[in-house]
Amino acid sequence: MGLLRHTLKKGLLGHQAQVRLFHGSSAAAAKKVAMSKFDQDTFIDYDKYEYKLKTVREKLNRPLTLSEKILYGHIDDPKTQDIDRGVSYLKLRPDRVAMQDATAQMAMLQFISSGLPKVAVPSTIHCDHLIEAQIGGTEDLKRAKDLNKEVYEFLATAGAKYGVGFWKPGSGIIHQIILENYAFPGALVIGTDSHTPNGGGLGGLCIGVGGADAVDVMAGLPWELKCPKVIGVKLTGKLSGWTSPKDVILKVAGILTVKGGTGAIVEYHGPGVDSISCTGMGTICNMGAEIGATTSCFPYNGRMEDYLRATNRGELADLANNYKGFLSPDKDCFYDELIEIDLSKLEPHVNGPFTPDLAHPISKLGQTAKDSSWPLDIKVGLIGSCTNSSYEDMSRSASIARQALNKGVKSKSKFTITPGSEQIRATIERDGQAETLRQIGGVVLANACGPCIGQWDRKDVAKGEKNTIVTSYNRNFTGRNDANPATHAFVTSPELVTALSIAGTLDFNPETDSLLAADGSKFKFETPYGDELPTKGFDPGQDTYQAPPADGSGVSVNVDPNSTRLQLLTPFAKWDGKDIENMPVLIKVKGKCTTDHISMAGYWLKFRGHLDNISNNLLIGATNIENGEANNVKNQLNGQFGTVPEVARFYKANNVPWCVIGDENYGEGSSREHAALEPRHLGGRAIIVKSFARIHETNLKKQGMLPLTFANPADYDKIQPSDRISLIGLKNLEPGKPLQCKITHADGGSETIELNHSMNEGQITWFRAGSALNRMAELKASQ
Repeated sequence: MGLLRHTLKKGLLGHQAQVRLFHGSSAAAAKKVAMSKFDQDTFIDYDKYEYKLKTVREKLNRPLTLSEKILYGHIDDPKTQDIDRGVSYLKLRPDRVAMQDATAQMAMLQFISSGLPKVAVPSTIHCDHLIEAQIGGTEDLKRAKDLNKEVYEFLATAGAKYGVGFWKPGSGIIHQIILENYAFPGALVIGTDSHTPNGGGLGGLCIGVGGADAVDVMAGLPWELKCPKVIGVKLTGKLSGWTSPKDVILKVAGILTVKGGTGAIVEYHGPGVDSISCTGMGTICNMGAEIGATTSCFPYNGRMEDYLRATNRGELADLANNYKGFLSPDKDCFYDELIEIDLSKLEPHVNGPFTPDLAHPISKLGQTAKDSSWPLDIKVGLIGSCTNSSYEDMSRSASIARQALNKGVKSKSKFTITPGSEQIRATIERDGQAETLRQIGGVVLANACGPCIGQWDRKDVAKGEKNTIVTSYNRNFTGRNDANPATHAFVTSPELVTALSIAGTLDFNPETDSLLAADGSKFKFETPYGDELPTKGFDPGQDTYQAPPADGSGVSVNVDPNSTRLQLLTPFAKWDGKDIENMPVLIKVKGKCTTDHISMAGYWLKFRGHLDNISNNLLIGATNIENGEANNVKNQLNGQFGTVPEVARFYKANNVPWCVIGDENYGEGSSREHAALEPRHLGGRAIIVKSFARIHETNLKKQGMLPLTFANPADYDKIQPSDRISLIGLKNLEPGKPLQCKITHADGGSETIELNHSMNEGQITWFRAGSALNRMAELKASQ
C-alpha cells in the first residue's frame, strides 16, 4: 500500500447506522464521577451526551465519526439543530473553559463588562505566557512575578470573584495542565489559545477560540461553531526507532499545508493508534493548529486509560471503559478527506524554516539545507513547550544525552529545557532526567511557554544575524521565537533536537551518521528510549492552584485608571445604518499575514490587558505591498509615510473608517483576539482578503468587524494602496448574500467587485450592535 494514500471521497454513506447505546450496568458506570478533583460538584454525564446523540442519529440516519459523536452530543437543542458539515452553525454547550494569562486578561475584562456575577461553567486561568526566558527557571519566575504583579493580582482576584480557578505562575503551560487534570474522553473544552487541541490526546474535542467566545460560554450562552468537515487520518503499522509521535503531525502538515485543515476536525484512527502514548497523541493534536484544523482527536484506548490512572483519575477511566462505543467512530463512517500513513515506514522529520508545513525527512534535510543556503551551524536547541514536554519526551531526550556523556561529549549548541508543568518538572528532577540534560550543557527554564511564544531574552546573536535554531515547539513563523527575522527555526521531536544539538549541525542524521567521542573514536547514537509514564508515579511538586471561594461576591477587582497594563473596556460604537464609503486602505498586505504579523507577542505580551497600548503593535509585522517594507505605510489623507498604528490613529482622529486588504489564510496562527480587537479599536471596519483562518475570522465577527473575502480571488490585484473602498448594500446584509464593493482609484476611475462573507443571522446582529458583547448587553436589557 505504501507509506501514504491521500484520497478524496464524495457523497455521504446512505445506509442506516447500527445504533447501540452503551449505558454500562456496572457500579463504576452508575457512580457519579467528577469532571476533575477541582470540580467536585460537576459530573461527567455520558448518558446525556448519548441521549442527545440518539436524536441526531434519527435525523442523519448514517454512521458517525468520533468527532461528530462528541460534537453532536454537546448540541444545545438537537431536535431543532440543522446539521450539515461545512455549512450549518452548531449551537453547543462546552463542558469547560480554559484561559491562559495573556488572553485571560481581555476575556475577564469582557466578562466584567457583561455584569454577570459568576461563570456558568467550570473555568480556569493559567499563568504561563508572561514569564520571559532569560537566565533559568527560578530566577526567571521570580522576575516575572515582580514585573507582572499587577496583572497576576487582577487575574487572581477576578478568578476569585467570578468563580474561576487560578493556576499561579510557575504552575506550567495551560495545555499540559489541562491534560493532567481536566481533559477527559468525550469532553468538549474551549480554550483561549490555539493549541487547546492538545487535550485531544485524551479523546476529547478541545478547541481554540477567542476571548469573546469564552465569555459567551462563561455567561451561560450556547457557543457557536460552523459544523466542521472531518478529515480522517488512518494510521497503520507501528512507531519505532527514531520515529516519534511528532513525526506524524510533521508529515500531515507537509501534506495538508498550513491551511489544509481549515474548517475541519482531523480525526486519527486505525490500528497504528495503539502504538502511540497518550501524551504522544496530545503532541499530534496540539500541532494540528498548524494546519488550521478546528481541532484533532483520537479514539479512547488503553494508552489513555493508563494515563488517566497515572494522573490519579482511575474512577474516570472506569467510567470511560463503559462508554467505548460513544468514544470510538462508527464502522463505515464518512470522512470528507482520507489520509493513510504507515507508521512503520514513517521517517523522522524536521520542518521549516519560517513555516511549519515545509516538511523534510531527516535523510534529506542536510542536502536540502545546503542547496537552500540555510545556516548549518545550530546556534540553539530548545526542547519542551506545550507540544513536547511530557515525561516520555524528557526521558527519550535524556537517553540520548546519557549516551553522549558516556562518550565524554556535550552539546555543541546552546541547549534549553522547558518542563510543561510543575508536575513534570518535579518528576524529572526526582528521576534524574533534568540533571542529565544539564550535564550536556542544558539550562532548565521555568514551567512556562518561554521561547515558544517569543518570551526569550536572546543574547547570543544580533538582530538581523542569519542563524539556525532547532526546537520541539509547534510554530516557526518568521521572528516567532526571538523576534529576529533572520533566524531559521526548525521544528522536530525533542530527541532529534537533542541529537542535533549535540552534533551542532543541521546536516547530521543520527540514524546513519557518527560523532567523535572524547577519546577520538567514532560512535553512533542508539535509538532513543524512555518510559511512557514514571514507574514511581508522578511527583506533584509545589501546590500552585488557587480555588475560587464558594461565594466571591465580596471580592474586589480593581483596575487603576492610570495603569499601563490594564484598561477597562469601552463599548464599540453601533453601526450607523449606512454604507461604509470611501475607506482608505490602511495597508495592502503582501503574502503571509499571521496573527504574529497582526499583533506580535514577545515584548507586547505585557499589554494584553490594555487595549489602547497594545494597539501600538497593529500590523507592524505585515509587509506593505507598496514598498516591500514592514510598518511603513502612506497616510492617504496627508501623503506622509508613518507606522501602521500611527496612520490608523490619524484616520480615527479624523473620523475616517479604514480597511485592510490581505492574501490567503489571513490570520493563521495563535488565537490572538487582540488581532481583531486592535483594528476595531483604531477605527477599522473591514478586513478584505482571499481567505481567512477560522479563529481569526470568528474573532473579527465578534468585535463588529466585517471579515470579507473576494468572490474572485484575482480581484486582490485590482486594489491599489491608494484606492478608496466603499461597501454597498449593508442595509440588506443577509447570510449568503454577497456585498458590492466599489473601488475608486486615485485617477478617479472606479470598478465594482463582489465580496463574500460567512456571517449568519446572529453574527450580522453583532455587526449591527457594534460587537457581540454589545449584543449580549442588548439582550440582557430586553429581558
